[in-house]
Amino acid sequence: MAHFAQLDPATNVVLRVIAISNDVTYDEHGVEHEDWGIALCKQLYGANTVWVQTSYSGSFRGRYAGISFLYDKKADVFVPPTPGTPN
Repeated sequence: MAHFAQLDPATNVVLRVIAISNDVTYDEHGVEHEDWGIALCKQLYGANTVWVQTSYSGSFRGRYAGISFLYDKKADVFVPPTPGTPN
């Protein structure tokens, strides 16, 4: 399964995380295409939504994204919320 985080377009805070079948994101050579998964997410949830792939194993983008995590675009990582900070 490939996992994708929907971001608030103004704040880059994670709103939801969904799983998509590898059949959607991998080509016939076993190469993964993040943009293919993002295209499906936009088809399902709206063309104006913002999506970034996240790794369940944490092998890229620092860690698996969770709701209220911040996506730091410059560092290309997900940052967990600070305890005591309102969502």
